[in-house]
Amino acid sequence: MTRWVPTKREKYGVAIYNYDARGDEELSLQIGDTVHILETYEGWYRGHRLRRKSKKGIFPACYIHLKEATVEGNGQKETVIPTELPLVQEVTTTLREWASIWRDLYVGDKREMFNSVRDMIYNLIEWRSQILSGTLPQDELTELKQKVTSKIDYGNKYLDLDLVVRDKDGNILDPELTSTINLFRAHEAASKQIEDRIQEEKSQKQNIDLSRQAKFASTPSFALFVTLKNVVCKIGEDAEVLMSLYDPVESKFISENYLVKWSSSGLVKDIDQLHNLRAVFTDLGSEDLKREKISFVCQIVRVGRMELRDNNTKKLTSGLRRPFGVAVMDVTDIITGKMDDEDKQHFIPFQPVAGENDFLQTVINKVIAAKEVNHKGQGLWVTLKLLPGDIHQIRKDFPHLVDRSTAVARKMGFPEIIMPGDVRNDIYVTLALGEFDKGSKTTPKNVEVTMSVYDEDGKKLENVIFPGAGDDGIIEYKSVIYYQVKQPRWFETIKVAIPIEDVNRSHLRFTFRHRSSQDSKDKSEKIFALSFVKLMRYDGTTLRDGEHDLIVYKAEAKKLEDSSLYLNLPATKLELEEKGYSSTGKSTQNLGNCTISKDSFQISTLVCSTKLTQNVDLLGLLKWRSNTRLLQQNLRQLMKVDGGEVVKFLQDTLDALFNIMMENSDSDTFDTLVFDALVFIIGLIADRKFQHFNPVLETYIRKHFSATLAYTKLTKVLKNYVENAEKLTEQLLKAMKALEYIFKFIVRSRVLFNQLYENKGEADFMESLRNLFTSFNDMMNSNSENTGMVKGAALKYIPTIVNDVKLVFDPKELSKLFTEFILKVPLGRLVKQKLDCLIDIVHSDLFTQHDCREILLPLMTDQLKFHLEKQEELKACCQLLSDILEVLYRKDVGPTQWHVQIIMEKLLRTVNRTVISMGRDSPHIGSFVASMTATLRQMDDYHYAHLISTFGKMRSDVVDFLMETFIMFKDLIGKNVYPTDWVIMNMMQNKVFLRAINQYAAVLNKKFLDQTNFELQLWNNYFHLAVAFLTQESLQLENFSSDKRAKIFHKYQDMRRQIGFEIRDMWYNLGPHKIKFIPEMVGPILEMTLVPEIELRKATIPIFFDMMQCEFHFTCSFQRFENEIITKLDHEVEGGRGDEQYKVLFQKILLEHCRKHKYLAKTGENFVTLVVRLLERLLDYRTIMHDENKENRMSCTVNVLNFYKEIEREEMYIRYLYKLCDLHKECDNYTEAAYTLLLHAKLLKWSEEACAAHLTQRDGYQATTQGQLKDQLYQQIINYFDKGKNKMFIYRGKEYERREDFEARLLTQFPNAEKMKTTTPPSEDTKSSPGQYIQCFIVKPILDLPAKFQNKPVSEQIVSFYTVNEVHKFQYSRPVRKGEKDPDNEFANMWIERTTYTTAYKLPGILRWFEVKSVSTEEISPLENAMETMQLTNEKISSMVQRHLNDPNLPINPLSMLLNGIVDPAVMGGFANYEKAFFNDKYVQEHPEDLEKIERLKDFIAWQIPYLADGVRIHGEKVTEALRPFHERMEACFKQLREKVEKQYGVKTLPAADEWRGSRPRSMVRSFTMPSSQRPLSVASVTSISSDNSPSRPGSDGFALEPLLPKKLHTKSQDKLDRDEPEKERKDKKKEKRNSKHQEIFDKDMKTTEILLQPAEAVILSETISPLRPQRPKSQVLNLMGGDRRLSVSPGPPSSSSSNSSSSPGPPPITPRSKLSFSLHTGSSLELNGMGCPDKGETPPPLPVKGSTADYGNLLDNQDLTSPTTPPPPPPHQRHMPPPLPSKTPPPPPPKTTRKQASIDSGIVQ
Repeated sequence: MTRWVPTKREKYGVAIYNYDARGDEELSLQIGDTVHILETYEGWYRGHRLRRKSKKGIFPACYIHLKEATVEGNGQKETVIPTELPLVQEVTTTLREWASIWRDLYVGDKREMFNSVRDMIYNLIEWRSQILSGTLPQDELTELKQKVTSKIDYGNKYLDLDLVVRDKDGNILDPELTSTINLFRAHEAASKQIEDRIQEEKSQKQNIDLSRQAKFASTPSFALFVTLKNVVCKIGEDAEVLMSLYDPVESKFISENYLVKWSSSGLVKDIDQLHNLRAVFTDLGSEDLKREKISFVCQIVRVGRMELRDNNTKKLTSGLRRPFGVAVMDVTDIITGKMDDEDKQHFIPFQPVAGENDFLQTVINKVIAAKEVNHKGQGLWVTLKLLPGDIHQIRKDFPHLVDRSTAVARKMGFPEIIMPGDVRNDIYVTLALGEFDKGSKTTPKNVEVTMSVYDEDGKKLENVIFPGAGDDGIIEYKSVIYYQVKQPRWFETIKVAIPIEDVNRSHLRFTFRHRSSQDSKDKSEKIFALSFVKLMRYDGTTLRDGEHDLIVYKAEAKKLEDSSLYLNLPATKLELEEKGYSSTGKSTQNLGNCTISKDSFQISTLVCSTKLTQNVDLLGLLKWRSNTRLLQQNLRQLMKVDGGEVVKFLQDTLDALFNIMMENSDSDTFDTLVFDALVFIIGLIADRKFQHFNPVLETYIRKHFSATLAYTKLTKVLKNYVENAEKLTEQLLKAMKALEYIFKFIVRSRVLFNQLYENKGEADFMESLRNLFTSFNDMMNSNSENTGMVKGAALKYIPTIVNDVKLVFDPKELSKLFTEFILKVPLGRLVKQKLDCLIDIVHSDLFTQHDCREILLPLMTDQLKFHLEKQEELKACCQLLSDILEVLYRKDVGPTQWHVQIIMEKLLRTVNRTVISMGRDSPHIGSFVASMTATLRQMDDYHYAHLISTFGKMRSDVVDFLMETFIMFKDLIGKNVYPTDWVIMNMMQNKVFLRAINQYAAVLNKKFLDQTNFELQLWNNYFHLAVAFLTQESLQLENFSSDKRAKIFHKYQDMRRQIGFEIRDMWYNLGPHKIKFIPEMVGPILEMTLVPEIELRKATIPIFFDMMQCEFHFTCSFQRFENEIITKLDHEVEGGRGDEQYKVLFQKILLEHCRKHKYLAKTGENFVTLVVRLLERLLDYRTIMHDENKENRMSCTVNVLNFYKEIEREEMYIRYLYKLCDLHKECDNYTEAAYTLLLHAKLLKWSEEACAAHLTQRDGYQATTQGQLKDQLYQQIINYFDKGKNKMFIYRGKEYERREDFEARLLTQFPNAEKMKTTTPPSEDTKSSPGQYIQCFIVKPILDLPAKFQNKPVSEQIVSFYTVNEVHKFQYSRPVRKGEKDPDNEFANMWIERTTYTTAYKLPGILRWFEVKSVSTEEISPLENAMETMQLTNEKISSMVQRHLNDPNLPINPLSMLLNGIVDPAVMGGFANYEKAFFNDKYVQEHPEDLEKIERLKDFIAWQIPYLADGVRIHGEKVTEALRPFHERMEACFKQLREKVEKQYGVKTLPAADEWRGSRPRSMVRSFTMPSSQRPLSVASVTSISSDNSPSRPGSDGFALEPLLPKKLHTKSQDKLDRDEPEKERKDKKKEKRNSKHQEIFDKDMKTTEILLQPAEAVILSETISPLRPQRPKSQVLNLMGGDRRLSVSPGPPSSSSSNSSSSPGPPPITPRSKLSFSLHTGSSLELNGMGCPDKGETPPPLPVKGSTADYGNLLDNQDLTSPTTPPPPPPHQRHMPPPLPSKTPPPPPPKTTRKQASIDSGIVQ
C-alpha cells in the first residue's frame, strides 16, 4: 500500500492509551477520546476527535479500540453515529461530563462532593458494562435501565447540571417532536422524581428504600420467595419438611404448607429437585403487612418407627408419622421491606421435641417465646426475598426465580383483591384436637387420624387431598401420632380440592385407630371410631367456616366403612342439639347401628371457593326461579351480602338480575329493584378490593350480556330518578356513581337490539336519550338546595358515558346536548366541577372529532375566558386550556388551524393578562406560561397576521396588546418562571418568543413606523425587550461547557445573532425617528455589542457611528451620546462585560467609519481614542479588583478617577472617589479616607446653589444645597481624621520574622510615620500632634481555657493548644523604677508595670491582626516579682527533672546548664539579691503588710533545694566521663548551697520519685502559661519596643532567670561549655542535636499513657534556649516569639542564629505514632509530611488511591500510567495535501497494565 486509503469499516473508535503528538501533523489523544477515522496507512489512522472536529491528524492504529458505528453522509459531510443503545451513549456522555467536574472537585479539595461523584461514576461504569454485556434477563435489564436513568438524573441535579426529560421508557424526549404542554409536564415529573430520589438517598442512610416501598404500595399483593438450600439435621429416617407462614400473635398458620420429602441419607428424596427446592408463598396483602409479627415455621415430621431408639430384633411398625422438631425464623423485617438481600443465606436453628407428648404447635410457640435456641449446629439454610405482584405477575417479572417448577403455597383465605379467572375450590381442613378414652388398655392410645373424602355412595374420591404445595394429591391423609396421649393436639392443616360438581355429594370421613410400635400387634389393630362431616348443608350452602365439634361414633370396623349407615346421622354436636338429642351426658347413645362415643374430636374448616357460597340470600337470588315469592325479598337482601361473595358469582348474579328483568318485561314490578341491585354490584366493583373485576364486568357486557330490551327499562328508571332528584337523592347519587356502567349496559343492549331488529325503534331510543338529557338539564337548572351533591355527581360522571353513547347516538348532537348541559350549570356555583367536567370531555373521543370540536370549543373558550377574567379556579382553567392545546397539537385529530385561531382570538390576551397579574410565587405560573408558549408555538404565520386584524380599526387596542406582550416577555426573560436547569423548556420558550418577537417586529414596521402612526414607547419597549432577550443568561453560550454549547448550537443555533441582526435592521428602519432614541438606547445597544460573539459585534458596533452621525446631524455634536456611552461603559465593564477583543473591534470599526465621514473624522477619532483609553483603564481596574493587595486596588482606582478628572466627567470622578474612600475604610486608613472625601468637598461651593443629582451620590447625605452638602462632608472628614489617630492592634507576625523586619514592613505602609524609640505610652501631646507615629513591642498571650476544661485535669496538649489559640488577652510587662537606684541591690525598687490588652476577636482569626478594644494596667511590687520569679524557676527545675525521669534518653546538656546556672556560687540560687532587698529589718518595718509574702518567698527558696537535689542526682547518673569534673564541681557547689538554705529556711522533702511522677506539684500548672512555649506570640502594632532594650519583666519573655543573672556571669557560663568550638560549628551542632533527639522525645511523649502528667512539648523546647547562653539580640527573641506554628506538631526550635532565621528550613517533621487530627491553618510553615506548603499555583497532590475497583486515581500514582511513554514518532512530514505517508512504522502500544487498569482505559472518562 503506498497511499492513504479511505476507511470503510474502521470508522469509529476509542483511545485506550494516551498519545502525545510530536509534530503538527499528528493528533494528541487521551484515554477515552472518541475518534472519527477517515483514512488508514500501514498501522496509522488519520481522523479527528469527535469533540473537536476542526483539528485533523494522524495517530497509531494500535492505540485505538474500534467500535461499531453508523456512517451518514460522505466526503466533507461524513458523520459517525455510534450504534450503541441510546442509553449507553447517554451514560458515556454523562461520564465524560462528570469526569471533568470530578477533577475540579479534587483540585478544589471538596472532599465530600468528590467522594459522592466518585461513587456515582463507579456505579455508572459498572452498570454500563452490565448493559453492554447483554447477559441480563429482560426484567433485570429494565430495572437496571431505570436505575441508570435515575442515577444520571440525580447526579445532574447534585452537580447543578441540566435536567434531562424522558418519556415513560426512559428515552430522552426530543423537544421538536413533543408538544410544549407535554414537555412542561415531563419537566415537572422529572423534577418531582429527582426530589423523591434525593429524599430516597437521604432516607437510604436511615435504611428506608422509598422506591421499593412505592413498588409494593402500587401492587395489591406480594409473595415471599423461599429457596431451601439445606437441612442440616441428624434424623436417621425419612422425613417430611413442612414450611409455612405463621402469625405468632394469633397462634395460627396463615399459609398452606410447602412440603419437601427428605430421605434418611440427608438429601431430598426426589433427586431431580436437588438444588431446586423453591417455593413462593403468594396472596400476601396489606393486612399481612400490618401484622405485628410473621414467622417462617418449618415442622419436621419423621416417617418411620414409633421410637427412634427402638433397635430390638422384633419387627417394628414402619411408616408412622412422628413429631421430630421445629425451626422458626422471624421474617417480619423481610415482609415489611426493612431487609432485602436475596443472596443472604439465613440459618434457622432447629429445636427437637422434648418428649412424646410435646405437640409441634406447642414447640413452635415455645421457640417463638424463647430468646435463643440451643441448636447444636442443626437447622435449615434458606434464602428469602419479597416479590411484588400476584403469581401471574411474578412469573412474568421474575422468570429466573419463579417458573412452572416452583411450588406455589397460597394464603389460606382469599387475597385482598380477588383476580378474575382465579377459579378456586379449596377447602382447608385443620385437624385440631381430640380426647380419647384408653378403653381396655392400661395406657392412653397412640391415636392416628386418617382423613379421606367419600361421596354419598361410599366411593372414595382420589387425589383430592393435598398435604402441602410441592406434593401431588393423595387418597388419604394420616395424622402425626403422639405416643400415649389422651388429649392429642394436632393442628395439622390439609387442603381438600374437590371438583365443583362433586361437592354437594361429598363428605369428609375421619377414622381413628390405635397404632402399636410392634408390627405384629399393629396389624391386628382395627379402626375404633369414626367422625364425618358433609361439605354441603341442607339449605344448599357450603359448610360454614370455623370450628366443628364432630361426633365420634363407635361401631364394628366393617360397619364404620359403610357410609350409608352413618350419613343420615348428625355429624356435629350442633346438629345433634338441633335434632333434640342431648350432646352431654355420661351414657353413650345409640343411633341406628352406631354408638355415640364419649370421645371428642374437633376440626376447623375454611372454604376458599369462587364457586361455592355460604350465603343463603345470594343462593336464593341465583336460584330465583325455584321460589319467585321470595324474589323481592332476595333482591333487597342482595344489598347486604358480603362483596366478596357477590363478585365470586358476578356473572351468575348479573344473569339472574337481567333474566328477572327480561322475564317480567310486561310489568315494572322488579325494574327499580333490579336497577338498584345493578347499581350495588357496579358500586362494589368500584371498591379497591374488587377493582380488578372491572375487566370481568366489561367482558360480561361485551360477551355474555344478552338482555336486548334492558335499555328501555334502565333508561326509564334512571329518568325517573333524575326527575325526582329531590325525593330520591340518595338512590340517584348511587346511580350517578354507577352511571358509566349503566350506560354500557344501555348501549350494549341497544346494539344487540339493532342487530336483531335492524334499527327498529331508533327514533324512540334517540328521543328517550334526549329526554334523559333534558331531565339532567332541568335538574341542573333547579334551585333545590338538597340536590347540590347530585349536581356535582352529574358533572363528574356524565362525561364517562360519552365514548359509549356516541356508538349509538349522533356525536354532533351529543356535543350539542353537552353544551346545553354545561350552560345549565348555575352561575357562580360548581365552577370547579364544571371545569373538571369539560376537562373530561376534552379527554373523551368526542373532542378528537373535528365536527364535535367545532361545537364544543367555542363553549370551552367562552367558559375559560369568563372564569380567567374573574380569576376563578385558575388551576382547573389552566388544566383545561393545556389539555385542549395538547389535543390540537396531535396529528390524528383532523384540521386544527381554525381551532387554534379560536383560542388565539378569545384567550391569548386573557392568558397574557393572567400571567402578568400572577405572582412568581403562584404554583400555577409555570403552567400558564407553558399554555401561553404552546399557543404561540401552535400559531402559524397566518395566525400572527390574523391576530392583529382581529383588533379591528381600534389602533390603540393593537398598541395595548403589543405593549402588554412586550412587557410580559421582558419580565419572563428577566425573571424566568422555570428553574435554570430546565434548559430544554427554557430554550423551547426562547425559540417561541424569538419567533413571536420577530412577528411583532414586522407589525411595528408595517403599522407604527410612518410619521403619523409612530409610537415611541412601543418601539422603545421593543428595543429593550430584544436586548433583554439577547443578553439573558440562558443564551450566553460561552459560559457553558463545550458539550452543552455544542448541543444548544446544534439544535437552536446562536439565537443572539438572530435577534441581534433583527435589532440592527429595526434600528436602521427608524430613519428620522432615531434621534428620539438618543441617548436612551445607547445603554441597551452597548449591552448588545458587548456580547462576546464576534459576528454580532461586527454587525452591531456600527450602530454607534449611526447614533453619532444622527446626533451630529441634529445638534452638530454628539455630546449626549458620548456622555451616555462613557457612563454606561463604566457600569457594564465593572459588571464583567467587555474584553480586549471588544476594545480592538470598537476602535477598528468606529475609526473606519469616522475617517470616511466629512465632519466626524477629527472629533470622531478623538472620541474613539478617549473610549479606548477608558476601556484600557476599566479593564485593568476590573482585573485588579480581584487582587488581594488592597494597595494595588487603590492605585488602580486612582488611575481611573484621575482619567475621569482629566476628561471632566465629574459624576464618574465622584463615583470613583467614593470607591477609593470605601477601600481606605476597609483598610482602616481613615486619614486617607478623609483626604479622599476632601476632594469631593473641594468640588462644592459654600453657596445656596442647588445640589446636582450626581454630587450627592451617597444616600447618607440629605442636602439640597451645595453649602449644606459641603458642611456634611466636612463633618464626616473630621470624624475620619479623629478615627485615623491612635489605633492599637495586636498583630501576629510572620513565621520567624524579626521584629525589625516587621517594623520595616509597617513603615513601608506608612512612609510618613516616625518610629517611637521607647515602650512608654505616648503622651497626649504626641497623640494630638499632626505627625504619624508607630510604636511596636512584643506581648505575651494569656491562656483562656474554655469553661469545659476549667478546674479539671486536662491533657498538656490541650492546654498547649489554648496557650496560643483562641486568645483574646495579651500582656506586656515593663520594668519601672520607683525611688533612687540602689547600686548594691537593683531589685529593691524595681516594680513591674503590667498592661493587659483585650482584642475585638480571638487570635488567630480571619485576619493576622485585630484591634484592641480595652486596656488595663496593674503594678507588681518588687517582692511579688521576686516570688513569681522563684516560683517559675522551681517549676522549670521540676519540669526538667520529671521529663528526665520519664525519658532516660533525653540529652543532658540542657539539664547541665540549668542546674549550673542555679548552684553556681556566683549566683547562689539567684536569691542573694532578694535576701539583701527584703530579708532585713528595715524592709519589714517599712512594709509590715508584706510579712506573709516574705515567708512565702522563703518557702519557695527552701523548696528549690529538693528539686535541685533530684536534678543533681539524675545529672550524676547520666553524666559522661568527659563532663565528670564539671559534675563534681557542681555537686560541691550544690552541697554548699544546700547547707546554707536548709540552715536559714528549713528542710523540705519531696515524695519518692515514683510517687512524684504520679502527682505533679500544684504550681506545675503554671508551666502552661510560661511564655517559654514554642508557640507564636503576638506583636502589638500601635506603638513597639522600648529604646533601652530592657527585658519586659523577669520571666516574661520566656527566660525566667535572665534578670537575675549579671551579664558577665552569663557569658562566662556559656563559654565553659562551648569554649573550643568556632561559632559556626557550634550553631551546626546545636541544630544537629535538636534535629536528632527531638524526634525521640516527641514519640515517647506520644506513647506515654499518663498524658496529663507530661509537660507540654513547648516546655521541652524552651529548655534548648538556655539561660546561660549569651543574650541574643532582641530581634532573635522576637523572631522566636513571632513565629506562627499554631498546629504544626514539630517540637524543634527555630534556627539558632539570626543569619539563618529566615532562610533555614524548619526542623524535621514529626510522624506521630497514631493518626493525629492536626489541620494546617493559613501561614503554617510546616506540613505534617515535612514538605513546605505548596504555592497555590502548584500541581495538587495525586488522586486518592482506590484499591479494589478500577480507579482513575491509580493512573496518577504510577508514573508509567500517567502518560504511557510514546515511542519516537515518524519524522516530520512536509505539509501538503493529501496527507504525507509516515516513513516509519507506528509506535507499539505502551506495556499492558493489569486487567483492572485496562477496564479504566475502555474509553469513557477523559
